[in-house]
Amino acid sequence: MVIELAPQEVVSSRRSRGRIGARTLACAVALLVACGAPPIDEPHDSGLPHDAGMQPGDAGEPDSGQPEPDAGEPDSGTPGEHDAGLGDAGVSDAGEVVPGPPDSGTPDAEARPDAGVVCTTRITYGTSWLKPAGHTTDFDDAPGLVTWDGTFTVDGNGNSVATLSNGWKPTFTGRAGAVISLDSSCDPGVCRSRIGYGTNWLAPANHPARFDDVDGVLASDGFCRNTGAQSYVTLTPGWQPHFTGTNACEYSLRYQQCGALFANSVLDVSCPDPGVMRDVDGGYVMVCTSGGPGYPIRTSPDLVRWTSRGTVFTAATKPAWATGDFWAPEMHRVGNNRYVLYFSARHTDNSLAIGAATATTPLGPWTAKATPLVKEAYPGVIDVHQFTGPDGRLWLLWKRDGNAVNGPTPIRIQQLAADGVTKMGAVTDLIDHDQTWEGKLVEAPWMIFEGGFYYLFYSANNYGNATYAIGVARSTSPTGPFTKSPDNPVLFSKGDWAGPGHGSVVRALAAAGCTSFTRGSPAASAAAPAAWCWSSPSPSPTAGPR
Repeated sequence: MVIELAPQEVVSSRRSRGRIGARTLACAVALLVACGAPPIDEPHDSGLPHDAGMQPGDAGEPDSGQPEPDAGEPDSGTPGEHDAGLGDAGVSDAGEVVPGPPDSGTPDAEARPDAGVVCTTRITYGTSWLKPAGHTTDFDDAPGLVTWDGTFTVDGNGNSVATLSNGWKPTFTGRAGAVISLDSSCDPGVCRSRIGYGTNWLAPANHPARFDDVDGVLASDGFCRNTGAQSYVTLTPGWQPHFTGTNACEYSLRYQQCGALFANSVLDVSCPDPGVMRDVDGGYVMVCTSGGPGYPIRTSPDLVRWTSRGTVFTAATKPAWATGDFWAPEMHRVGNNRYVLYFSARHTDNSLAIGAATATTPLGPWTAKATPLVKEAYPGVIDVHQFTGPDGRLWLLWKRDGNAVNGPTPIRIQQLAADGVTKMGAVTDLIDHDQTWEGKLVEAPWMIFEGGFYYLFYSANNYGNATYAIGVARSTSPTGPFTKSPDNPVLFSKGDWAGPGHGSVVRALAAAGCTSFTRGSPAASAAAPAAWCWSSPSPSPTAGPR
């Protein structure tokens, strides 16, 4: 799934070692990780959503402590997000114009006033949009400035109907399905969100407007919950607007200049242990655990739409020492024209070892080193990670697989030469399992540098159940000592999402979303820098896009 912390992304997955047939999805969100939960539309916003000084109202409902609504006047149309978990979504890439019939369930393209228009508005619809027959995308590009005030009506079928400024009337499944993102070249502006309330909303005192506006991204958790004779939905600032009746949440979400929407999971196939790299062309490359000698390669312009591009190895090109258990690959650019793939696999002596392969392009052809890069006594080593520090030095991290013999599982680090495949200097142990939530192991390291600190993300506990979770530690040196966050785990199981873990963190382009993560806990923003996103093939924790 995808989770977004800000300009970076994190991609994570549910590990399925030894049982690749299990349904493990790659999803994305900044510090988000999960697979199998209800899809949620997320705007591609490069910054963290913020509360702009808002406070939850009494009983969790918005009140005068929130920003003043704009006296009912429509804003320039904010992009919509979050489809309350309805349907699955085709995902668009903000900024790409895709030809095709743009009949969004509204007037035909022929009726559009094209003459003299020099700017356009991209209208992206949430996943509950009732897509017209023959419409292959989840967006339309309309001439001129298109706005929406966030109001909607409920038709005789119980569906939400929005009316846009150009007369189009897209229809969405359910009473909380109207989610629209508006991104226009006519009126750039900053990212703002609006929630529009239905007629059964229990408005707080002195709140005459039927909506609230927020700077940045506002999201719901997608669930309408009952309390007595009322129902409510939970929003990211902690608000809980209430509605008359059970299962009766009626609201819309509009986003303006926040970027296109995405829905998790972004890759609905098995893709454990996603290793995501942003390449020099601005695109993204992802490799995943394959079990057998393959490591599938996928590319994406936006961390949302992924295209299969073959595999790293075949049975004929894998290294001779590797006999199976091809796990947890990562691809990194080293130098100007060199890419290195790091991976773990079963050695001919039955221990696990770490290997490396090189290529001049991410798509290969790849040449594996004839011998392992890291080799230790049985049971061996797994979960390799390469990190480039702010001074340009390269480091290699890995985990000793001691849990296989009920032993220690230290995460270790050693410096690499500039070629990325030659070790140098001493090996240093960074952390081991010493907290209750970590169970019998720590693994899956990923290091970043931000704000003068080295942040070490890691997974812990049993990947096969809901105890699997993600923690973070930090230090002023890549070799430690590292202090674990008191808020750990920062990503953990909740509700339908279970076992987030083994992801990657990627510094993304400003307009990109995050693709392999899920929803993140509030603690994540305190422990991790605001410019990173997390990507992981596994279920996720608390509420809201980060």
